[in-house]
Amino acid sequence: MGSWYWIGVCAGLGVAIGVLLTGLLGATRALLAAALVLAGGAGVLVGYGLGQWDEAIGGGAGGVLGSLGAAQLVAGTLRRGGTRFGTAIFMGVAAVVLAALTWIPIAGYVEAAVVPALAARLRGRMPERYAGLRSLARD
Repeated sequence: MGSWYWIGVCAGLGVAIGVLLTGLLGATRALLAAALVLAGGAGVLVGYGLGQWDEAIGGGAGGVLGSLGAAQLVAGTLRRGGTRFGTAIFMGVAAVVLAALTWIPIAGYVEAAVVPALAARLRGRMPERYAGLRSLARD
């Protein structure tokens, strides 16, 4: 396999790390920012561990993109009443699946593109405000 394969693997592993860290730390905006920085740094370390500077750039970019993509889902889940532990478990399972799929050629690049795209789609579908039971109340 060529260098393109290993850059994709590092990018996909960076996405998985970003999803995992965002799921674990994503309770507040400050923790989401910390998860973003940590995911980028961990992606760079994975890239250097598996290759050279080009893999490190791919891993760092994947970590940032994975964290940005997962932040929308985690924030929305917690805002709508999800628990921190349950959200962390589901995001951890998603990170393991993403890490396993990374080893398929081209899949790391696809993950790095799809995770933020799904987050952008979720943001566009988010209602302005949840009406709840107020819509059933009589004036």
